[in-house]
Amino acid sequence: MVRMSVRVRGRVQMVGYRMFAEMTADRIGGIAGTVQNLPDGSTVEVVAEGHRALLEELLEELKIGPAHALVRGVDVEWGVASGEFGSFETIF
Repeated sequence: MVRMSVRVRGRVQMVGYRMFAEMTADRIGGIAGTVQNLPDGSTVEVVAEGHRALLEELLEELKIGPAHALVRGVDVEWGVASGEFGSFETIF
């Protein structure tokens, strides 16, 4: 199990990006974590834990985003899973 921390920049707020991330993580399965808008108005943060192959699949989807998003950049950091998450949830 590993941890992936992702910051997605661009037109990713007010376009359904958080719902997209949560639905994608649920569809893939085996992923726990959170997604939230950051206060700058143009960045979404995803913290996810699971098997690396599943997280890499999620990452590829996050680079695309939902139909109305325009992803301009993605920063990712890998680490050791903490086990703190029970499911994948949106933070409002």
